[in-house]
Amino acid sequence: MMCMVLPTSAARADDESRIQRGFDIAPVLLNLKDKNRALVGLGSYIVNAQGGCNDCHTHPSYAPGGDPFLGQPKQINAEQYLTGGREFGPFTSRNLTPDPDTGLPAELTFEQFREVMREGTDFKLKHPQISPLLQVMPWPVYGDMTDRDLRAIYEYLSAIPSRPDNPNPGP
Repeated sequence: MMCMVLPTSAARADDESRIQRGFDIAPVLLNLKDKNRALVGLGSYIVNAQGGCNDCHTHPSYAPGGDPFLGQPKQINAEQYLTGGREFGPFTSRNLTPDPDTGLPAELTFEQFREVMREGTDFKLKHPQISPLLQVMPWPVYGDMTDRDLRAIYEYLSAIPSRPDNPNPGP
């Protein structure tokens, strides 16, 4: 199998492009105070352009009149962005904002976040009768990300507006 290694300047240019694109597509105002700007931008790119986090952790995913599946110009539901509330049978997606009471990463250190993403650990043990692992979260896929990518996601999630859990969970 042949492996292609990008020259350093090309790799840096690609990284800068992903960082800038992350800032361009962030659907909410970001708090960059005391944050690593490059990691926040890269994290936004991963969360919003690759990870599809909005699909499960924002309910509803799109603002009224902004649902691309209905032929409307895409507009993310910024008011409930990543506040959780989408139900998947007995499971409800969690709040990913830095809300101090219910959010993430306010509740998890980076090391715990990495464990969630790599091993599916459910630190809240919300469904012990089913499993100690997250059942809907695609952690087996996200677990293959690099530590840098996971750190970027964590940094981005700490930069988005803090909001309480979505008050209107449901399908």
